[in-house]
Amino acid sequence: MPSHAQVAAAPLDAADDGALCGRVAQGDAAALAVLYRRHGGRALAIAQRVLQGQGEAEEVVQETFLEVWRRAARFDPARGSATAWIASMARSRAIDRVRSRGSVARALAVVAAVAELDQPGAPASPLEDMVVRHEQDRVAAALRELPADQRQPIQLAYFHGLSQREIAERTGQPLGTIKTRVRIAMQKLAALLGGDA
Repeated sequence: MPSHAQVAAAPLDAADDGALCGRVAQGDAAALAVLYRRHGGRALAIAQRVLQGQGEAEEVVQETFLEVWRRAARFDPARGSATAWIASMARSRAIDRVRSRGSVARALAVVAAVAELDQPGAPASPLEDMVVRHEQDRVAAALRELPADQRQPIQLAYFHGLSQREIAERTGQPLGTIKTRVRIAMQKLAALLGGDA
């Protein structure tokens, strides 16, 4: 004899994607779970192809279904299938990550260069000193814009040479939390330092 949960899930499993989106728009988490079972694998495959990596791809899938939750009321089956809608969101999220890598890489290069130039044996000429001070001021100003919980791991990594694992041990925070804070901080620094980064 099927359980009450199986009986309750059966109508959802049989529902078409449009009906499920309508239920998600009304706050039905079970309908979202059915959409995830149906389309999560495809979203993951798309994200993996774009990002060429499992970890970030899984984050993209989570972001995609969070967006499905938030935007389900806007789904219009006349404009396309839910499969295409979800795939499009996954592809867009993954492409956004690839684009942000360039900005983050530029910000990382500036922060690392300033940290390196701040070490003993820094440039001796007045012009080089001026350039170093200018870059230090830019990075310091950008760092001040970050919340303390994001600024601290960046400073420990780039100015004290600690690994993310060492930062987690020193601060008593989980390694995953440190990784997330560093990633978010680097994205913010990329935006703050702009095209010059």
